[in-house]
Amino acid sequence: MNEALEKLKVFQPEVEEIDEREAKISVAPDRVISVLETLKSLGYSHLSLMTCVDWIEDSQFELVYILFSWRDGGKFIVSTRIDRNNPVFVTVKEIWPVARFYEREIHEFFGVEFLGNDDMKPLFLELWDDKPPLRKDFDPLEYSKRKFPGREYKKDVVAEAKRMFRGEING
Repeated sequence: MNEALEKLKVFQPEVEEIDEREAKISVAPDRVISVLETLKSLGYSHLSLMTCVDWIEDSQFELVYILFSWRDGGKFIVSTRIDRNNPVFVTVKEIWPVARFYEREIHEFFGVEFLGNDDMKPLFLELWDDKPPLRKDFDPLEYSKRKFPGREYKKDVVAEAKRMFRGEING
């Protein structure tokens, strides 16, 4: 891991060492591909997960790649942030073919477009016609009321969850 961290310094990452075998590095979007290729060449060849985090307050999405080394059990979490209002990034399916499925999922649930991945057909939400459902500005109650107008909703779970989160409900 130390060798990898040393080689990655040229990309000027923000590094958070989690323990002796795991580190999170954050890099600028234009450096992600180079960082991922470098890590793969150093033995971090398994793309364990690719996901997305919606930072609505910052108007950004964080793309997260989790890489694993079968040689030493080390793990790198590589992240970058992109504009939430224009969520476009490049595919990594040329580095890891399995990324095509992770990118399809992120596209489906967050609306991020991956340039170079022409296989963006839905994995789960075949007939979905609304805002991607894992974006923080998606309102599930409003969606349900619009899609199922005859259904009666006895409880506003969104408002209740907000009260619970803020500590306004006893018990």
